[in-house]
Amino acid sequence: MAWRNHSIITEFILTGLSDDPHIQALLFGLFLGIYLLTMMGNLMLLLVIRTDSRLHTPMYFFLSNLSFLDLCFSSVTVPKLLKDLLSEKKTISVEGCLAQVFFVFLTAGTEAFLLSAMAYDRYAAICHPLLYGQVMSNQLCMGLVLASWGLASLNAFVIVLLAINLDFCEAQTIYHYTCELPSLFPLSCSDISININILICSTLLHGLGTFLPIFFSYTRIVSTILRISSTSGRSKAFSTCSSHLIAVILFFGSGLIRYLMPTSGSSLDLLSSLQYSAVTPLLNPLIYSLKNKEVKAAVRRTLGKYF
Repeated sequence: MAWRNHSIITEFILTGLSDDPHIQALLFGLFLGIYLLTMMGNLMLLLVIRTDSRLHTPMYFFLSNLSFLDLCFSSVTVPKLLKDLLSEKKTISVEGCLAQVFFVFLTAGTEAFLLSAMAYDRYAAICHPLLYGQVMSNQLCMGLVLASWGLASLNAFVIVLLAINLDFCEAQTIYHYTCELPSLFPLSCSDISININILICSTLLHGLGTFLPIFFSYTRIVSTILRISSTSGRSKAFSTCSSHLIAVILFFGSGLIRYLMPTSGSSLDLLSSLQYSAVTPLLNPLIYSLKNKEVKAAVRRTLGKYF
């Protein structure tokens, strides 16, 4: 029944970021640069972690998976955005829209779980340094990554079922630059109250389920660091966590704003989506490389091999 109703409309029209051709040209140059830098930065981080044996630790195992996720996350939305900035008519098929919804939730959800796993890794390293090697075994690290992908896939599947069961009658215009479930709800001619409640519950469960472990991990981390007597020791411990904390704030802040606040088609909706889907994947490799002496040294060693 749902697919029959969907067949009434075969495509959606995206409003994009601007209708002005001059502004579109500027935005195309900006986001093309962001996308290329995102690819280069995350691929470089993957290469450095892969080739430098000094970085074959649980922390950098998670970081390499985060870089791979950022490559995927950025590629879900930015290439379509670039295409639309060069097109007069910005359209997307119903199937393409649903696929984009699924992969946005898959990659974003996996990243949320992975950031939570990285917080636990920092907790084990700082609060139980003598047992760190036993606690963060290869099996546990691999299990946490696989569980992140599995749980995010399940959540994305449930979310797409909400979208598939929506009835679209006449409205075709999505007041956004990409397909996201909150932007599809206003187009539906069926009762969406249950769908909205399920989306809010899913977002809260997913958000709290990943954020609370981060919160409790850092509560213990801060408590442990404050008990360190030497200033240099406290500074070193804080520096190992600062990059991860910045990544958490950037990702969770913009994501929760987008999915918990009512959809209005405003610039805040666009900015919050751009923040977590385009800007954060660009910043993550910069944050982890510029604030991490081990990564900077490994980058120099890796570049020295080839240049």
